[in-house]
Amino acid sequence: MLKLIKNVNVYSPDYLGVKDVLIADGRIASVEDQIDIRLDSNLLEIIDGSNKKMMPGLIDSHVHITGGGGEGSFKTRTPELMLSDCISGGVTTVIGVIGTDGTTRTMTNLIAKAKGLKEEGISCYCQTGSYQVPVKTLTGSIEQDIMLVEEIIGAGEIAISDHRSSQPTRDELARIASEARVGGILSGKAGVVNVHLGDSPDRLKLIEEVVSTTEIPITQFVPTHINRNEALLEAGIAFAKKGGYVDFTTSTAKEFLESDKTKCSRGLKRMLDEGVPIEQITFTSDGQGSLPQFDENRNLVGLKIGRVVSLYNEIRDSVLEGEIPFETAIRVATSNVAHAYKLARKGKVGAGFDADLLLVSSDELTIDSVMAKGEWMMKDGGHIRKGTFED
Repeated sequence: MLKLIKNVNVYSPDYLGVKDVLIADGRIASVEDQIDIRLDSNLLEIIDGSNKKMMPGLIDSHVHITGGGGEGSFKTRTPELMLSDCISGGVTTVIGVIGTDGTTRTMTNLIAKAKGLKEEGISCYCQTGSYQVPVKTLTGSIEQDIMLVEEIIGAGEIAISDHRSSQPTRDELARIASEARVGGILSGKAGVVNVHLGDSPDRLKLIEEVVSTTEIPITQFVPTHINRNEALLEAGIAFAKKGGYVDFTTSTAKEFLESDKTKCSRGLKRMLDEGVPIEQITFTSDGQGSLPQFDENRNLVGLKIGRVVSLYNEIRDSVLEGEIPFETAIRVATSNVAHAYKLARKGKVGAGFDADLLLVSSDELTIDSVMAKGEWMMKDGGHIRKGTFED
């Protein structure tokens, strides 16, 4: 069935004005001032988009789709991602990572979960590896994983500057980045390395050493959790001004933030005020990951779970509280991510792009409807589709 959304304010993410948008065969067929089609009602669905904004579906590029955690022993292993979590948060594309536990969370499990989410209706990709170095891959090689496995598009999350990391050396991180880069070049994928940043004073030092002493470009790395603390945020500003990507983590708890300055919506405004190009900034949820809090002796004192819905909430706060223009704020989880990870048909509203779309209210910016690959997942505030084992 064709779908025609009429009279909707389209953000591509650039504001295109009030348009009609035609959806056919899972993609955006046309975006025009006016589209008139006369077909039988069982062949064409017409939706009134008045008083709504249309934007690309969100790309959440750091999600523990098979669950994460375990820092508080086996009982604290977090559950798998459910489809409805994505839909409620407007997420139509996810990139799965493993994280701390590279022993009971395996690459085979990660790929199987990614395939399951794809069957349920959204797009899903993966990173090969976990916190650990040497990297625990699927085929025995980072390069082979990226080249030969459809879902795998990069490596990570590799942990640095953290007491839970394998304490990799500069040469080890350079080798990981080199293998991922070559695998990406040969397969047409991004081949980036997603890097977990802890709260060590070393911060981004290891990445900067690799970039300054090798031919590997700074854009081969996507360091995440850049808003963990004030000092890391400052280092991230300098890193982004050199041309690097910086990724904010939207899942957190107030007691985990060092200050209000490190809240994503406020951190985004600060980076923009400091002259960081919006194109260098991304937001991710760390969904289903554990959010452990450690004391000064690295003892666990608190634990919460990341939520995918936090991604859109922080984008919304950036607009309503931070007074960042809507078309600017939505880039951090749409076009910027698509560019960083070479997802050619994602992240924009335009002819030929995948029909991953959100309709949000023009005033409160609440999510009204969600479309993934041309199919309604949520419509008029109600879920159309849920995961296989969801009620």
